[in-house]
Amino acid sequence: MPLPLSSLRELQTLAAQAGPAATLHTLGQVQAHGHSLPLWALSLGNPDPAVPAVAYVGGVHGLERIGTEVVLSYLRNLVARLPWDATLQHLLQGLRLLFVPVVNPGGLLRGTRANPRGVDLMRNAPVEAHPPAPFLLAGHHLSPALPWYRGRAGEPMEAESQALCDVIRRELFGRPLAIAVDCHSGFGLRDRLWFPYAHTALPIDHLPELHALVQLFDQSLRHHPYVVEPQSRQYRTHGDLWDHLTLQVRREHPEQVFLALTLEMGSWLWVKKNPRQFFSRQGMFNPLIAHRQQRVLRRHHLLLDFLARAALGAPHWLPDDPARDAHLAQALDRWYRLPTP
Repeated sequence: MPLPLSSLRELQTLAAQAGPAATLHTLGQVQAHGHSLPLWALSLGNPDPAVPAVAYVGGVHGLERIGTEVVLSYLRNLVARLPWDATLQHLLQGLRLLFVPVVNPGGLLRGTRANPRGVDLMRNAPVEAHPPAPFLLAGHHLSPALPWYRGRAGEPMEAESQALCDVIRRELFGRPLAIAVDCHSGFGLRDRLWFPYAHTALPIDHLPELHALVQLFDQSLRHHPYVVEPQSRQYRTHGDLWDHLTLQVRREHPEQVFLALTLEMGSWLWVKKNPRQFFSRQGMFNPLIAHRQQRVLRRHHLLLDFLARAALGAPHWLPDDPARDAHLAQALDRWYRLPTP
């Protein structure tokens, strides 16, 4: 069975196994190679908009199938624990969890970064990068034959992009705190956690809250492997979906804390350990050896579980004045090297 079909089938199976604790959301459909592929999301936990929420996203780039597998692996773990884990049951009473493991099923089926229309979904939102932005890599309107194609100028977002934004708006917007983590691969020898913005070097409004979360992570998992930084520190891009959603929250719910993270798994490390992967298009973005893939799936469970627990425990670490000012100063020094305001 092709990977996107097996992944979607597993999502459906997990929803059935979770029973009334889970809701399977139909977000739309896309066509690819004669297949009509559903866009699905699954939610667990308390739907009350007064509780915090965490979203786990994967498969935005169809070539990076490991992102889908990481999200499904964590969901599989939760569903297996639901019948007996009293701690998990308590967590879900005060928290909403959203899973969108296959954003781009057509790209996953075709083995391409872009969707079947040739559009890179992570360059597809109506957000323009401030210069300098690298030619082509930042996104362009030239042709779907070239990588990082944004789609035609002025057209609506692709169905997959819009579906993701719609479900994030519906499930995460308007809550006191929402965290999203989007799982990708393919950047360097280190695992990175990027946060907005990608289109500008300016800091996000809730930088103090983000710094408090990262500080909590550093203290709780002292030997974690992640480099945490704004994406703009590496390069700037047009059309980033998480920039788009962050800006929407800023306009519509200015009091809400919305923290969007992108997990960039360091796929070059897999190539370094198994150089033959360099000659495989899939191998440049995914671990191909079974035991290495299993290690990757285990490696990120701690991060995904930490985000859920941190969201539930937010009243204990979200900073108020004057702690907020201190976190802002530390964050600027850590990531932006700007003078302390």
